[in-house]
Amino acid sequence: MLEIFCCGQCTLLCCGLLGWGSIRAGDTSRINKLIRKAGSVIGIKLDPFEAVVERRTLNRLLSMMDNPTHPLHLQLDRQRSSFSNRLLQLRCHKDRYRNTFLPTAITLYNKSPLAGRELSAP
Repeated sequence: MLEIFCCGQCTLLCCGLLGWGSIRAGDTSRINKLIRKAGSVIGIKLDPFEAVVERRTLNRLLSMMDNPTHPLHLQLDRQRSSFSNRLLQLRCHKDRYRNTFLPTAITLYNKSPLAGRELSAP
């Protein structure tokens, strides 16, 4: 039963999390309630919604940075600072664009300890 739940949860999260990363606080609390309820049903404490979103977003960004054939790899490589391995934020003039995947992922990357890591050579 746990395996079925984890597979279903993984599929749902993979498809929906990156699109729902900038949802409202009320919706986030409802999703967290569902996660807590599901955790109590299966008997395991599950990670909150925010932690899962951050982890998956960061993993997605890292896979883009490590894959030279990815369409956004060159763009991300250009965003790398010449002084450090942090990524420079994209210029966004509207909140609509600022809340999309790439600016959010860059912010998470720069806050993480992974920002100091070297990229593997292509």
